[in-house]
Amino acid sequence: MRAQYHFRPGPDGLRAWDMRKIVAQCADLPVRDVPLSEIAELDEDWWFAHGGTATPRALAAHMAQVTEVDCTFPIVLDAEGRLMDGMHRVVQALLAGAQTVRAVQLAQTPAPDFVGVAPGDLPYGDDPARNDQEKMR
Repeated sequence: MRAQYHFRPGPDGLRAWDMRKIVAQCADLPVRDVPLSEIAELDEDWWFAHGGTATPRALAAHMAQVTEVDCTFPIVLDAEGRLMDGMHRVVQALLAGAQTVRAVQLAQTPAPDFVGVAPGDLPYGDDPARNDQEKMR
């Protein structure tokens, strides 16, 4: 899995979770179907809330990811039912007319790995996918 982070604003600054750690924690969790109507993030600024601009090029890059994503992997919800990983899979399900999406849910949301660090300052390593994402911004 490539280096990627889940972001949320917090009273102490932007919070970031390393999704490689979160996905590893989900390996043995039960998978269930979640109604798309319960995915509140479908009606929020998900991809551009913490940087970048929703240009046609940036949207096209996300749409390409939507068409290529592997939906055999469930999305990840935090303990409160908020999406942490899998928006491309959620959008693919929405476009296909599905009513549900496969999901795992954490029993407890872990503390963020980073607080108050700008997305561009997080450790991504030499990640070609990240370099492509930076070009979209």
